[in-house]
Amino acid sequence: MTKAIPPSRQTRKAAARRATAQTAVPWPLIAIGVGVVAVVGVVVFATYQTIQQRTARTAPITGVQSYAEPGAGHVTEPVTYDVIPPIGGPHFAEWQNCGIYSQPVQNENAVHSLEHGAVWITYRPDLPTDQVDRLRSLVRGRSYALLSPYPDLPAPVVASAWGLQLRVESASDERLSRFLVKYMQGPQTPEPGAVCYAGVGQPIAQ
Repeated sequence: MTKAIPPSRQTRKAAARRATAQTAVPWPLIAIGVGVVAVVGVVVFATYQTIQQRTARTAPITGVQSYAEPGAGHVTEPVTYDVIPPIGGPHFAEWQNCGIYSQPVQNENAVHSLEHGAVWITYRPDLPTDQVDRLRSLVRGRSYALLSPYPDLPAPVVASAWGLQLRVESASDERLSRFLVKYMQGPQTPEPGAVCYAGVGQPIAQ
């Protein structure tokens, strides 16, 4: 009987390499798999963001006061408004440029901005600096947002849109962001598409 000769060490290594090569997943397939997972992740995230934005635009916001149609029309003299800050009504022919202001702006110009679909956020002049900074961060970069201090406000912070108003105690109130998203160029806008630049005023930031 012939005795079997055991494979050499080199033979065993070669066999092991062949086995590994046969079972390993090719790199192109790994790259494709990673790419598919990444694409799926982006789609899921984008879908989630869309749902969140749609919800923000349609969900009711607790505390929003709705007023009867405030009327409109251009005037040349200051107006005495029933609601402070005003949420609509007669106003000057020039609108206030949207952006961030460090000083109060004219009611009659800001109301014209509301007619164009702007949201006007006002705050008491003695609001702590950190809260003012928070409001500025909230408004910055939004084409239809207006921010300014306002003496004798009925609340520390007030957000106004045409015919609508939300009064809150703090700049950190999450309803402010929702109010902005829902009502900038929202369904309440008398003149949707009208611009909020090329008017009057020079904001310190936009």
